[in-house]
Amino acid sequence: MSAIQHLLLPKTSDIGFPVQRLLPAVALQAVGPFVFFDHMGPAQFAATGTAGDVRPHPHIGLATVTYLYSGAMMHRDSLGSVQRIEPGAINLMAAGRGIVHSERIPADIRTAQAAVQGIQIWIALPAEHEEMAPAFHHYPAEALPAFTAEGASFRLLIGAAFGLVSPVIAYSPTFQADVELAAGARWELPPLYSERGIYLAAGRLQVAGTSVEPGQLAVLSPGQTVRLEAETAARLMLIGGEPLDGPRFIYWNFVSRSRDRIETAKADWAEGRFAPVPGETEFIPAPWRR
Repeated sequence: MSAIQHLLLPKTSDIGFPVQRLLPAVALQAVGPFVFFDHMGPAQFAATGTAGDVRPHPHIGLATVTYLYSGAMMHRDSLGSVQRIEPGAINLMAAGRGIVHSERIPADIRTAQAAVQGIQIWIALPAEHEEMAPAFHHYPAEALPAFTAEGASFRLLIGAAFGLVSPVIAYSPTFQADVELAAGARWELPPLYSERGIYLAAGRLQVAGTSVEPGQLAVLSPGQTVRLEAETAARLMLIGGEPLDGPRFIYWNFVSRSRDRIETAKADWAEGRFAPVPGETEFIPAPWRR
């Protein structure tokens, strides 16, 4: 059996800044609980104005995880949370039964013409948490466990792996890790969970002898230890976990086990029944009513 089950190519889009989307894909919906994977940027923004700002929009049934490589973003949500996100930190927002948030480019980042780049993923909440009260958690970079060994720098973002446990709340068995490999480094990824993926953010990498290009997500076959070899200095994002407790419907920013629940969320947003973000008057209109 091949070590790579799927080699996913990105779909590039522009949401005010360029993003490369890997999940969901035609070939599969999820890797573990991860149902959405975006590589944002790198992008620079006009020194004045709001170009690139993501106006308030809703979510249900998922947890968003934002991790930046460079630059900064400002998070605000309907719980009243206000948090600047900087490289190496984790922002986790559990939407549960419903939350609204905005993501804006800070003025100092605009003025400095600093490039904003990072990864945003969605974790489908398990059935018992799907309608939980919404919550927001922020974890500074220094709170996340890390180690270096044999040309590899490893930072565990979520879950448990390699004898480390992240303080970031995890709603199901999972892991996410930021890994940097020096040129020529070799590293083995054991079968930590049933489902695993390797996203190459930068550099050149061999996965079990197969070349992976920047922007590709290699979804691994279960039960195998896989050797990684860095042809150049490389940065990767590892994700994985146990399979979802059933398929999910995904529509716009909504994730649910129930199609009817998504229809209710659509109506609630269109009719203004979601709680607003304090101090914000803008919003992204319902795409089905445009």
